Amino acid sequence: MAESTFGRLAVNDGKLVARLRDGKSVTLHTLERLQQFMRSASPDGAGEESEAMPGPDDSVEHLETAAAAGPGAASAARTAPDAGAASAGAPPPDADPDPETQEGKNFRFFDNRQKYLMFVNTCSEKWVVANRVAMELAHIHPSPPAVRVFDAGLGDGTVLTRLMRAMHNRFPTMPHYISGKEISLEDIRLALEKMPDRFNEHPASVLVFTNMYYSEAPWLRVRSPAAAASLVWHEVALEGSSSFDFEEQITALQPFLAEHWQAKTSAKTGNPIYERPVVLVIYRRDHKFLLDSVIPKPGTTHADFDMIIASQPYRLRVPAEFKASKVVAPLARALGPGGRLVGIHSHGNDPGLEIVQKVWPDEQPYRNDRHDILKAVKDILGSTNRDLKYNAYSDARSVFRYDMHTLPNELAGAIGTSTLFAAWNAAIYVAQIEDERLSGVVKDGRYIDATAEVLRKHGGLWFNDETYVISRRQA
Repeated sequence: MAESTFGRLAVNDGKLVARLRDGKSVTLHTLERLQQFMRSASPDGAGEESEAMPGPDDSVEHLETAAAAGPGAASAARTAPDAGAASAGAPPPDADPDPETQEGKNFRFFDNRQKYLMFVNTCSEKWVVANRVAMELAHIHPSPPAVRVFDAGLGDGTVLTRLMRAMHNRFPTMPHYISGKEISLEDIRLALEKMPDRFNEHPASVLVFTNMYYSEAPWLRVRSPAAAASLVWHEVALEGSSSFDFEEQITALQPFLAEHWQAKTSAKTGNPIYERPVVLVIYRRDHKFLLDSVIPKPGTTHADFDMIIASQPYRLRVPAEFKASKVVAPLARALGPGGRLVGIHSHGNDPGLEIVQKVWPDEQPYRNDRHDILKAVKDILGSTNRDLKYNAYSDARSVFRYDMHTLPNELAGAIGTSTLFAAWNAAIYVAQIEDERLSGVVKDGRYIDATAEVLRKHGGLWFNDETYVISRRQA
């Protein structure tokens, strides 16, 4: 409709759009009226806003809906989310379309921190994933003012830290803009512990951590007016020139994190959601002049990432269409020209699945492969993002293996209890078996025999992941 008509119908102000274009601001009350009008005026419900449901870390899905980009040319559509538009058919606030949770099974397997920590410390997945993502650095085409990377599930920071080392090796003189999304306070602490050395080796770095949703995090812009009013934006300019100096100042952030990086449990789904959105920006003060155009400012941040990491971002059992619309498609929209999204998830056909199927013979956790997900994403974005390319690759290039760490003599004779327990934990963690299903098999001890049999048969335990790439054509 005409701009003046929109303004009059929405808030009885025919000059509203013109004033907004000139940079004028509006109150939160006016913003709410505008959003309510757009939702009610949408003929097909496409304008209905949906609160996304965040997941805990890089090993779980963040069930979120993507906001459509703002008005203007196609390039603008990749730089800022529009608070008034979301994907059609998105779930209502805090809704979880997963059939298992709809049946009352609100337990999220990957929220079990003990299993998570045991898995990441006994298996090499983080290392191998980081190496696989680093291979894509040869194919990106950064443009000034910085190489821009977004980690869609930061976790404990192992993958991102290893990638940052590879980035410094390949782009040693370019500024780096590193953004990571994570809702877990524990993981943010672990990730920050790894960063002092990164600032020492690559001083021209801007590090941005946030707990926002997928449809918000790439742009650092909150869609809900109520959440926007409580946004905490904290900027830290590190003093000094050594890793020790930086470590002291980053460690001093712990009280700030404990106060603001809080999550609550959704009453409807049992999933963690943030209490208030937080943005933490860290850089070296002695490089602030150089990084002035790289350091994000509230309300003016764009996405246009050269690389996006999406490692294990969704649950295995949800439909491919759901994974595409709520996770992968929003991230693909945040790619800049020449950018690449690297998606990684479990593939199966490995000894880990063999252990699970010895206990539950009919278990089939891997319901969608990379081809299913890419097809679903293409169906969603194909008409509006024709400059995207969807790369499934062959199995020889896509599928890769990672192992559980064992000593050579651990499998030669009697397998120790700790090794058996670690292998069982890894198998049920990767297959995402809920605790409710474990009580029976743990009581009768048959899982021990199944695990030992598979370890002896294969001489160890390993798992297969598969990867896919979505790339945007270079401008």
